[in-house]
Amino acid sequence: MRVIVTRPAAQAASWVEALAAHGVEAVALPLMRICAPLDGEPVAHAWQQLGANQLVFFVSANAVAHFFAMRPADAPWPSGVLAGSTGPGTTAALRAGGLAEAQIVEPAADSAQFDSETLWQQRLRQLDWHGATVQIVRGDGGREWLADTLREHGATVNFVAAYRRAEPDWDAPALALLGRALAAPADHLWLFSSSESIEHLTRHLAQSNPPLALPAGARALATHPRIASAARLAGFAQVQLVRPGVADMVASLQSAPS
Repeated sequence: MRVIVTRPAAQAASWVEALAAHGVEAVALPLMRICAPLDGEPVAHAWQQLGANQLVFFVSANAVAHFFAMRPADAPWPSGVLAGSTGPGTTAALRAGGLAEAQIVEPAADSAQFDSETLWQQRLRQLDWHGATVQIVRGDGGREWLADTLREHGATVNFVAAYRRAEPDWDAPALALLGRALAAPADHLWLFSSSESIEHLTRHLAQSNPPLALPAGARALATHPRIASAARLAGFAQVQLVRPGVADMVASLQSAPS
């Protein structure tokens, strides 16, 4: 069975390599492009005001990478400002950016799922947010749950877009791989870490000439319940929920029905 990794190109390549190291055949089919923001000034301003925040929350590793890529040379991370992470990938990116363990708040490593709800329940709920200022670093839009929750507890929340999400490049190799996956669903297992990637796939299928559809036996792995629900709605017949770490992924692949 071949695993189709749908993450953005840079992440997909590293996942294909990691899965191959565990004996899993995998191939990259990025279903989302991550681009720099059209205007970098808001990020530069956010860096200048970083010390005014109690928490800077990063929605993903992409948010960290692009935010730190636009870091001014004279802008160190202020002491006393926490960096919020949704899970292991985001935390690894923060460490690569030079943050110490004590500066990062994240869900426990054995959490059932990694998201802002888990971070709130485990690490943030017990803190006093009255009068605090929080910066959320994300792409162009996203979920409002954590922002709404923090505001309900007295915080002022600001957003900054450190990157843009865009449709994938449907070049000849991507189209050829898609064709093979549609023709032989039993030989392929789609790996999704984003609901938007599923939207990009279904939109491409619908807009093809002639329109295409997922085959009846299409199967997928999803790293979050919301993503699993989106995959089922898109027409995947079998969807298995899996934690996003490599070891958990490999274990799920080994236990997946053939």
